[in-house]
Amino acid sequence: MLLGEAATSADDARAQVSGHESERSQLVMRKLVRSAVFAGYALGAMSQLHAQRGADWMTIGNDGQRSSWVRGDPKISAETMGKPGFELVWKVKLKNRARQLNSLTPPALLDFYIGYRGFRSLGFVGGSSDKVIAIDVDLARIEWEKSLASKSPAATSIRCPGGMTSSVTRPTFAAYPAVGGLGGFGFGRGGPAKSGVGEPFEGAVTLKERPFQFPAPAPPPTTGPGRRTAPPPNPFARGPQYVHAVTGDGKFHSFYVSNGEEPNAPIQFLPPNANSLGLIVFDNTAYVATVNGCGAVEDGVWALNLESKKVTHWKSSGGVAGSAGFAVGPDGTLYVAAGGGELVALEPGTLAVKSSYKAGKDFASSPVVFDYKGKDLIAVATRDGQIQLLDTAALGGQPLAVTPAFSSPDFAAGSLASWQGSGGARWVLAPAAGPVATGAGFSSGNGDVKNGAIVAFEVVEENGAPALRPGWVSRDMVSPLPPAIVNGVVFALSSGEFRSSDPQLTAAQRAQRSSTAVLYALDAATGKELWNSGSTITSFVHSGGLAAGGGRVYVGGHDGTQYGFGFPMEH
Repeated sequence: MLLGEAATSADDARAQVSGHESERSQLVMRKLVRSAVFAGYALGAMSQLHAQRGADWMTIGNDGQRSSWVRGDPKISAETMGKPGFELVWKVKLKNRARQLNSLTPPALLDFYIGYRGFRSLGFVGGSSDKVIAIDVDLARIEWEKSLASKSPAATSIRCPGGMTSSVTRPTFAAYPAVGGLGGFGFGRGGPAKSGVGEPFEGAVTLKERPFQFPAPAPPPTTGPGRRTAPPPNPFARGPQYVHAVTGDGKFHSFYVSNGEEPNAPIQFLPPNANSLGLIVFDNTAYVATVNGCGAVEDGVWALNLESKKVTHWKSSGGVAGSAGFAVGPDGTLYVAAGGGELVALEPGTLAVKSSYKAGKDFASSPVVFDYKGKDLIAVATRDGQIQLLDTAALGGQPLAVTPAFSSPDFAAGSLASWQGSGGARWVLAPAAGPVATGAGFSSGNGDVKNGAIVAFEVVEENGAPALRPGWVSRDMVSPLPPAIVNGVVFALSSGEFRSSDPQLTAAQRAQRSSTAVLYALDAATGKELWNSGSTITSFVHSGGLAAGGGRVYVGGHDGTQYGFGFPMEH
């Protein structure tokens, strides 16, 4: 009887334990389900936030239109830039050998990447010595770098430096970037990670972000036949992501963003030793321009179908103007400022000529394309220091407007920029050389200009047609590069480069006569200086220009130093 009772008690105990284990298992399962559901909601919310912030700085000029406009940002605004806090957050000396005056290209950015190493904010820099370098822009750490064997000629010149001449790029869209309510929301930390202990009895340091500000979004472009708005990138999309480059031997390379590995052999895109500009990839086709007749390569635009590997070439008899190569309309049409003052519209893929416009004077910049009241307009600078405004729908007709001459003759503006304010005002910005011409009609200035400046024109209606009305002139700058606009703030770089039309002056002599670059933040409505980098940058800047996104602005010096400016992470 005692044995039976003992057996029964043991069975009861086992049943009780089993019941507890079952309850615990069910509790754990419920917690896992709740965690999974929460994670799903969190990922969905993060995906929506990421979608709302618009595209990263993916290619030279930020987008296919070459607008250099970052539509919103969680930290940068005219208000925050007027207060202390924006500063150099890191600088990294990269292993790159300058070729003539060329050094680093502006980085293509991937603000929020989820890979096998976790979360990353990455910048991909091209080096003139045929290198591609991925930088963790939160930690100022080299994520990976690739040196690409390329046989560049020993004898080079400033016009034909050899090596990698075009910026690297990420695949993007031909359509206008989406305008999101959060504009520019970034998931990066905002600066290099810092560590430390808190005050007594406070425990460890807690990291906190600056209060998020919801910028007023710019009005979205009007959609219609042939006018598309690009969907924002999805950080949770399946499949690998790539960054692309063209090396000095003319080969097109595709790298995994995660580790820099090339899944496929490079494709012969251009003849060797060409000087290429404006590499961009959209609709599974790569495009690039060739200039200066380097390596006996004809100037023009080249297209590479990434599926068939077929190469198509459009030849420009008089060269290609500007530093961005060409601009892309929202329907995929390529607009090229060609030699002899001809603006040519090319079909995507085939590069067949759709239409053209003859300016009667040489161009000094790549075009910029932008939306204005349902129309796709083009602005392009000419060698005599003017800007012409054209309608893509009537490219063969007369220009809509021509500005007064504002810059010294024969100044190569490189490229223009365009942005739209929350109130709907559309602006076109350009770098200018020398004193701004008397009688140019600008309503406001910001001091005496001797060397150069950034000038701003507002697009307005005059007599029922769009026109360019002179707005403001910035402070004095030495050889200013094309600016970048971030959420109502114009970032302009006084490059410090000594420019000369003397062909006998060597790159070394020009470098010796150059001064150090200075980055300025300007109020986009008035051109008033809000901030400057002072003596932080220790060399001049020649190739490339600026890139921006995720609360930061990036500058690459001729000495191979990459700078990241932004708001440091608070403790």
